[in-house]
Amino acid sequence: MDALVVLIPLMPLLAAVIIGTGQFFGLIKGEASEGFTALIASWLITMSCLLALALLATDILGKNNGMFSLGLWLSSDGLAISPSFITTGFNVKLAALFAVLLMIITRFSINYMHREAGFHRFFFILSLFASAMLLLVLSGNALLTFVGWELAGLCSYLLIAYAYERPVAVVNATRVFVTNKVGDAAFMLGIGLSYIWAETINWADLNAASADLGKGEATAIALCFAIAALAKSAQLPFSPWLARAMEGPTPSSAAFYGAVMIHAGVYLLILLEPLISQTPLVMGLLIFAGITTALYSYFIGLTQTDVKSSLAFATTGQLSLMFLECGLGFWRVAAWHLCAHAIVRCYMVLTAPSLMYNVRETPVKPIAPFLANNCWLFTASLQRFWMEQVADWVLVKPVRQLARDLSYFDDNIIDRIMGVPAPAISAVSTLAQLEERAVGARLENGDIFSSGTGLVSVAAAWLGGMVHWFEDRLVLQGISKDVIHFGREAGHLANKLETLVFRPRYLVLMVFITLLVAF
Repeated sequence: MDALVVLIPLMPLLAAVIIGTGQFFGLIKGEASEGFTALIASWLITMSCLLALALLATDILGKNNGMFSLGLWLSSDGLAISPSFITTGFNVKLAALFAVLLMIITRFSINYMHREAGFHRFFFILSLFASAMLLLVLSGNALLTFVGWELAGLCSYLLIAYAYERPVAVVNATRVFVTNKVGDAAFMLGIGLSYIWAETINWADLNAASADLGKGEATAIALCFAIAALAKSAQLPFSPWLARAMEGPTPSSAAFYGAVMIHAGVYLLILLEPLISQTPLVMGLLIFAGITTALYSYFIGLTQTDVKSSLAFATTGQLSLMFLECGLGFWRVAAWHLCAHAIVRCYMVLTAPSLMYNVRETPVKPIAPFLANNCWLFTASLQRFWMEQVADWVLVKPVRQLARDLSYFDDNIIDRIMGVPAPAISAVSTLAQLEERAVGARLENGDIFSSGTGLVSVAAAWLGGMVHWFEDRLVLQGISKDVIHFGREAGHLANKLETLVFRPRYLVLMVFITLLVAF
């Protein structure tokens, strides 16, 4: 029965492939195809749910071996990576719970997203996300977990920017994506350190080897994964991204930030319980992050005026308590808290659109007078304690200034040396022209190449004029207009490509690719 674990993330992936392929080739489009898309997504995710429940039942009956491997995928020197899956314990229980919640959200989304312009796109991303999260929870090694981790983050970005024609949605999605990349980088570093010091990236082997690691080595590995968990579960200093993420449709908010993805950080901590338990520094960090995030979420939640923002900070507050429980060593309490919160928060987010109707006769509970009369605290709560402004000042502003300096250096130094057509063409396009200007050449005066007095000046002018005539008549005019036009278009394309590559998200991608190759 262990082999069922492979089909659990495979079913939603198959739904994503079918929907995505049909939409790409124009076979699925418009309201007429909504029934087919809904049928594929709902039934395949339902099949995944039934398989997860079957795996849970066999685990309860003691029929599972605990691990299922598909063989060797990659072998390099001492590194051997097998696509392995965990088939017992908390992983299976959490996978079954997530599968049930994802099935409910998918069913709910069919009517909620009816006649939306991006109906098919939504179910493609939701199916891909379901596959990513089930892979994340069931993976037996850090690499497969990271694949699910990254795919879930990508789906989060795509659904926050679901209404991509709205600038606010795109800005929020980009900010959330970049913020989570900090945690992703820490996750990658943790994988690298695990291989270097523990010589394994399998979760079970890493936990078993944690007792043999040095104190500093265990602390460094645990710290990397703890930072990844803090970023993924929106704990300080990463908390502000969760409120921005609520820009997406309500069903996606329920799946990502109510029921499933937001709990990935807590799951990672529980998965690495043996490793983290022997690192007092990381345990202290979890306690500090839990307490400060709980206070932060409580005070900001008092001044929220829309239901989704209120739910966002309520979610952050509950997650902070889970981090506190992990830091105090109450791992089983944190696991039960995670499961209960996922169910309750999923229901609350799905019913958020009808909240005003449901609470129409319920009076608002007043807050304590010392809070109501504290103007400074009220202002700080409205501004969310200026967390994003501080982050902009500490991180974003210096990076932008560095980008300006590098751009200036590129435009005024590198482009001159390389002879790039633009933007250096406005000043000097080649070193030859730079030398011509230095000796007094006046290219703007037609064929008058230079002027001066004396025999040396006349000889230099005659020689320069001959070279200029040869270049102008035999080289420049010998090239067809089509070739010149093609060269100009290629130059414009190169400039556009350079501008695209230097966008922040692609720079971040290049950094992560470099780190991945290095490890």
